[in-house]
Amino acid sequence: MRMKTKTIFATVVALSLSFAALAQDKQWTLQESVNYALDNNITVKQASNTLLTNQQDIIAAKGQFLPSVNANANHSFSTGNVELFQGQFTNRTSNSTSLGLNVNETVFNGFRNTNLYKQSQLNLESNQLELDRIKDDISLNVVNAYLNILFNIENLETAEAQYEFSQKQLQRVNELVDAGAQPRADVYDAQATLSRDVQSVTVAENNYELSLLTLSQLLQVPFEGFAVEVIEIDSPSEALMYNDVSPILDYALANRNEVKVAEKGIEISQLGTEISKAGYYPSVSLGYGFGSNVFYSNLQQNEDPFFQQLNDQKSHRFTLSVNIPIFSQFQNKTAVAKSRIQVENAKLRLEQTKLNLESNIQRAFTDAKAAFRAYDAAKVSLESQELAFNNSQERYNIGAMNAFDLEQSRLRLVNAESSLINAKYDFIFKTKVLDFYLGKPITE
Repeated sequence: MRMKTKTIFATVVALSLSFAALAQDKQWTLQESVNYALDNNITVKQASNTLLTNQQDIIAAKGQFLPSVNANANHSFSTGNVELFQGQFTNRTSNSTSLGLNVNETVFNGFRNTNLYKQSQLNLESNQLELDRIKDDISLNVVNAYLNILFNIENLETAEAQYEFSQKQLQRVNELVDAGAQPRADVYDAQATLSRDVQSVTVAENNYELSLLTLSQLLQVPFEGFAVEVIEIDSPSEALMYNDVSPILDYALANRNEVKVAEKGIEISQLGTEISKAGYYPSVSLGYGFGSNVFYSNLQQNEDPFFQQLNDQKSHRFTLSVNIPIFSQFQNKTAVAKSRIQVENAKLRLEQTKLNLESNIQRAFTDAKAAFRAYDAAKVSLESQELAFNNSQERYNIGAMNAFDLEQSRLRLVNAESSLINAKYDFIFKTKVLDFYLGKPITE
């Protein structure tokens, strides 16, 4: 009997030492966790690389305003019979070299280049907003995971406190049994209670480690030795609660990144329509070409030197090209029609984004109010259960209550404590969600 008690105690001590060992390693603060996630998250890095691509698109769009310059060089060698006069052939070997430089500049193409440049800038702005939205979501996920760790730490502390109480209760029962004041069956009940409390400590320890694992995976850091700084969270008050959802909705609809991304999508689509309309306009381009050539043949004996021929045969060419579209097999018409449909879809996406945002905020506001009511009720319930348990202890000590009824009273107290912890963190996180939509720092 006493040996079994020692085994239970050794198990709990081992768990506690394991918990203490974890706490001795580097402890991540909430701000450090958020910052590390924002700097190292793969999704953030991919979104950042998208911005780099957009910057190159802007450079390419700027380049469309500049002339294109091409140089060319060609050399050909031929040998064989050629007909110099009708019916008279001779064997000729010749070398021909030509050099050229061409410059082309688009003067007008229906403002296509201008609109492409504007669109590339909007794409960069839109993807920057999308990156900010991703960072917001990751920050909220990290805060949630961090709060879950704190929640499990409090649960573990509660489970350990219950174990310590059960251990003392077992010692007291043993003393009363040895004194003949209580039957030996009470010892068995106390040992069963202690065993259940050991199991509760084990479950709480496991939940704590799983919550640590979740955050370490979110941060993409090794789990071995991972620990967080324990923040003392006071009991929340009604001051944290928002009384009116309207200011949150107004701020979110005007400032949330997902709304701004949808608005940029409309602008991008509208520019796409203007780009498609460019197909209806004539295009004008200017060209300049410079060239020269050199020719040698075995049939000529007194040919000029290479560079002299190159100088003598140089030429300049200026071109003005005007291309007027008359019929494009309905390509321009369908391109404009499809781009206008894209504008309508972009407007619908904005409307849907606002509806989703409003729905999420309304739900978060309702959840927060319900969480506060649950927290308030849990506090009242805990106070009642503490009074009831203290009364049960007094009745048990004077022999007016048996061990089974005392254990039932204690279980109700444990459940009330767990409910209060759960309600507290549930309310805190839901208020953090509202802070998130209102643009307040969620790491404070």
